[in-house]
Amino acid sequence: MKIYQQILALRERRRGFHLITQEVVNALPAISQLRSGICQVFIQHTSASLTINENADPTVRQDFETWFNKAIPENDPDYVHNDEGPDDMPAHLKAAVLGSSVMIPIVGGQLALGIWQGIYLCEHRNRGGSRRIVITAWGE
Repeated sequence: MKIYQQILALRERRRGFHLITQEVVNALPAISQLRSGICQVFIQHTSASLTINENADPTVRQDFETWFNKAIPENDPDYVHNDEGPDDMPAHLKAAVLGSSVMIPIVGGQLALGIWQGIYLCEHRNRGGSRRIVITAWGE
C-alpha cells in the first residue's frame, strides 16, 4: 500500500460554493500512481466545509447558497456565539450540516467522480480568508 499526503492552501474566496476539484488533483499528482484506492479531502476549519455536487451549471452553486441562507439565517437573536460577527455562528452550523471531509474512490490513477460531480469548497463566511485542506490518498 502507498500513502500520499499534501496540505493545500486555498486562496481566499468570497462567500459561496466554489469548485476546487482541479486544485485538489493538481496538488497531489501522485494519485496517478494508484490503480485503486481512496482520496480523502479534509478542511481544517469550522466555518467552511466540503461537499460533492454538480460541476457543470453554476446556478446549482447559487441555489445552494440561497437555500443555506434561508435555512440558517444570520442575525438570529437566539445565537449566543456572535463575537466574530453575524455570519460566524451560521457559518459553523452550515459547516456542521455539510461536513469537513469528502472521500472519493481512485480508479486507474484518477478520482472516480461522476461525469457531473465536482468537489466544492463551501465558504460560509463573508471574509473567511484562505483555507487549508489536507489531501490524503492511499491504495495500490
